[in-house]
Amino acid sequence: MNAYPGLPEFDYLKPDTYAEASEFLVAHAGEARPFIGGTDLFVQMRDRVLRPKYLVDVKGLEGMDEISFDNSQGLTIGAAVNMNRLIAAPEVIEHYQILAEAAQSVASYQLRTRATIVGNICNASPAGDTIGASLLLDGMLNIYGGQGMRQEPLSTFFLGPGETILQTGDIVASIQFLLPPDGLKGKYIKLGRNKLSDLSIVGVTAVGYPDADTKSGLHFKLALASVAPVPLVVEQVGEILGSTPVTEETLKGAAEAAMEACTPIDDVRGSARYRKLMVRNLSLNALRDVWHKLRK
Repeated sequence: MNAYPGLPEFDYLKPDTYAEASEFLVAHAGEARPFIGGTDLFVQMRDRVLRPKYLVDVKGLEGMDEISFDNSQGLTIGAAVNMNRLIAAPEVIEHYQILAEAAQSVASYQLRTRATIVGNICNASPAGDTIGASLLLDGMLNIYGGQGMRQEPLSTFFLGPGETILQTGDIVASIQFLLPPDGLKGKYIKLGRNKLSDLSIVGVTAVGYPDADTKSGLHFKLALASVAPVPLVVEQVGEILGSTPVTEETLKGAAEAAMEACTPIDDVRGSARYRKLMVRNLSLNALRDVWHKLRK
């Protein structure tokens, strides 16, 4: 039973501009936190892990609730766009199916009406379901800070569990993805303690697409969740499957490389040994699935 019946007291603010929000966060460093969906923040407040004095609601700021797409700029998803809306967006279904697939695995339908992909990323959990797809699609974050808006690649965003490059006053406005390579296929496999709503014990995201510059004619990428301090892209997978024709044996070799690359820990959801073995098995299944899709 939860020992705390509700949230601790806090003051609520809803600024009109990015500058106003950022300045308040800087002026009240350590006391104020930005929030959009609150699906992680409110749980931590309920459990008294966090006790901010001020909550700064940024979801009404310009562009936060917008999805835009064109062939030159790609897809831009505002930080306040909830996951159910993302999953149903025609441009996501057509061009970024792996992103919708990963978002579909997050919690329950009800929670996804509040949860956002940007919130999932900024929470910086190694178990984040949408982070692998976002990394493999070369996501770029648009961040407002003291010097105005800037872009940061997702590949250098994570520093450790719950830690990112964000500084006090920074507000992530959106995430942007360029148009994926032609013919890209993907697969996300999540292993949890139950089929719905659980954090991943292991998460595997695989994508592949035709590439005339590789010896195999294909380019593969693989990302892992819950098996390292930060979400992990296994570069060796692309090297193995690009340097020789793809067969069942080379897929097994790539899966072994994924297993060797990860550094999981023991916790209540699974041992390190179990996680490593599941990385091998699930990586093989995900890569095989993508390979079969590319051969159709």
